[in-house]
Amino acid sequence: MELTTILNQCYRFPGFVYEGARFSTDRTRIEVQVRPRSRSQPTCSGCQQRRPAYDHLDERRFEFIPVWGFLVFLLYRMRRVDCRGCGVVVEQVPWGNGKHQLTKVYMQFLAHWARKLSWKEVAESFQTSWENVCNSVEYVVQWGLAHRTLGPIFAIGVDEIQYAKGHKYLTLVYQIDDLTRLLWVGKERTVATFEGFFTMIGDELASQIEFVCSDMWKPYLRVIREHCSQALHVLDRFHIVAKMNEALDDVRAAEARKMFAAGHEPLLKKTRWCLLKRQRNLTSPQRFRLRELLRYNLATVRAYLLKEDLQQFWDYASPAWAGKFMDDWCWHTMRSRIEPMKKIAKMLRAHRPLILNYFKAKKVISSGVVEGLNNKAKVTMRRSYGFRTFRVTELALYHALGKLPEPELTHRIY
Repeated sequence: MELTTILNQCYRFPGFVYEGARFSTDRTRIEVQVRPRSRSQPTCSGCQQRRPAYDHLDERRFEFIPVWGFLVFLLYRMRRVDCRGCGVVVEQVPWGNGKHQLTKVYMQFLAHWARKLSWKEVAESFQTSWENVCNSVEYVVQWGLAHRTLGPIFAIGVDEIQYAKGHKYLTLVYQIDDLTRLLWVGKERTVATFEGFFTMIGDELASQIEFVCSDMWKPYLRVIREHCSQALHVLDRFHIVAKMNEALDDVRAAEARKMFAAGHEPLLKKTRWCLLKRQRNLTSPQRFRLRELLRYNLATVRAYLLKEDLQQFWDYASPAWAGKFMDDWCWHTMRSRIEPMKKIAKMLRAHRPLILNYFKAKKVISSGVVEGLNNKAKVTMRRSYGFRTFRVTELALYHALGKLPEPELTHRIY
């Protein structure tokens, strides 16, 4: 079976003929000659209408999916079109995308592998350049963003991740209802950045949002209050537990330094994970070490007991009873004379209504989904050892997490 027969079966383009396939002079490439069918008219690249041909340009090469370890190129002399509306312009061919030297199907092929491997590995595996892989991802992402269906959206989660040194952050907005996907990427974590998301979706979709999950970053709280006031705004347990663990670790570190300076026995040495991990996750040595530590009347021990006591808060089903427990916990904590823990109590009091929304949402909406997606975003960036520009980072994240539609193919094996 000839290669042209396979191409006619898998990637047939109306108005064009695969004339023949041959090896290049150095026998490292397969070159497939393409010609227009007789009496066929080219398509104007401006208005997409059939127009009479004006003349032919020099032969162009379009890279196709490799076959049997050989690079494959389509060779075609582009026609210029005499269009009454657009003037004399180069025709549009169904396998090409503007001035790109890659065929559309090859760009989809490279973009598919760019989800599984680093872009550098994709380029090396298929004997192409990193720029070609990047352009392929850009083509697929731009097509997907232009053709995706945004609504309906009932629940969103917003969070930030650091994408470069020097406190450079991205604002990521996810859909977290029945469909979990990345909706939007913004540079920095400012009010103007997050407002860009609501500008993108419009007032109609924003008014349909019922739940919003976020952390306690003030610009996010402000934008949600202004653009999504009808939604139940949930400050989820993940962020509160993370803040609590930071406070406990601060207490432990400060007390350990104080004991060392006073020449006391280093009781808190190598106890960090004994204190921060959930009891069910402790190893046997860590369990024994913690049991020994709890015998001492240390500020760290008291802070640990306050942290463990707060875990009961998340077991409540009723917002009213959960609120009563939180008020009691804050009252006792404010009298503990442990400053980092007192800051946690003040934080809980300041955001009390938003925290209790977790129970009003019946614990169904959780920013744990957001954190899981954030971890995938970090893996995407780490797999490529970081991206140099915001634009490339944005493309990679949409490609990996956006669940974007892709152009239809007449034949797919991947």
